[in-house]
Amino acid sequence: MTLTFEDFPQGPFGSFGPRHVTRDEIIAFASEFDPQPMHLDEEAASQSMLRGLSGSGWHLCSLMMRMMFDGFIGRTASLGSPGVNEVRWLSPLRPDDELMLDVEVLEARVSRSRPSTGIVTFKCSVRNKAGMRLCEMVSPIIVERRESCGQVG
Repeated sequence: MTLTFEDFPQGPFGSFGPRHVTRDEIIAFASEFDPQPMHLDEEAASQSMLRGLSGSGWHLCSLMMRMMFDGFIGRTASLGSPGVNEVRWLSPLRPDDELMLDVEVLEARVSRSRPSTGIVTFKCSVRNKAGMRLCEMVSPIIVERRESCGQVG
């Protein structure tokens, strides 16, 4: 069943995961997209303020997006997003972290300019197995309303 605007009332939506992150993934992502020493080299990373090899914040955002897609966006009548309101990196992503994604609906409102759609603003938080929050993101997504998708009730 496709999720529509009406399936996203304000409040907690769900938790998704786990997603295991390896040292090799961290280094591969950093090598291509964020080749800073704390993401590539254990010795340099140990001398950094992060005190050890850590994944790029952009890697963490990419993982979060994949977890969102696998968890719910892939089965949502999503028309895309106008952008990201906020991203905060709170703690480092480490090799062998087991990630969980917690999703909350902050707001859901019918679009004034396109009433066949709604705008759902999500707050997504990624935490590791110890429960430490690593990243938070607040982002609106444009979602079709149920009657626009031809679904009843």
